[in-house]
Amino acid sequence: MPLEPGDKAPDFTLLVQNADPFSLSKSVKARKVLHLIDFYPKADTPGCTTQACELRDVASEVGGTVILGISPDLPPALVRFDEEHALGFALLSDPDHAVADAYGARGDESMYGKTHRGVIRSAFLVAEDGTLAAAWPKISPQQTPEKLRRALQVLAA
Repeated sequence: MPLEPGDKAPDFTLLVQNADPFSLSKSVKARKVLHLIDFYPKADTPGCTTQACELRDVASEVGGTVILGISPDLPPALVRFDEEHALGFALLSDPDHAVADAYGARGDESMYGKTHRGVIRSAFLVAEDGTLAAAWPKISPQQTPEKLRRALQVLAA
């Protein structure tokens, strides 16, 4: 069953690009701000680079919102991705897809006539109380920053 606004955000602990652990529940408890969780298939591919750079470019516009990118890439690849594009936000490694599965951000995809199981680009906005304020399954790279901006406007109203 897909996650929807109002659902409790599944907790997780993953390694950040610098190999330090990041725990969603600890961050939500400590920071009391919104968290954007962005699932993407692979660092340094065209769509993922576009999405990450656009999130980097709106970071100053989204207040204290914590931006988190999650992919199956290992921390060394995430370090390169962050440094190459000066992203400036946490990139988390989910190599066994456990977190993507918990959020429903993994499924069958078709490419060149073949079906495989992979990460489905999805984003989730976690409210200060740890519930989902918004859920955007199957989002395009260009839609992510705009959907985040709109959701923040609605929440501020």
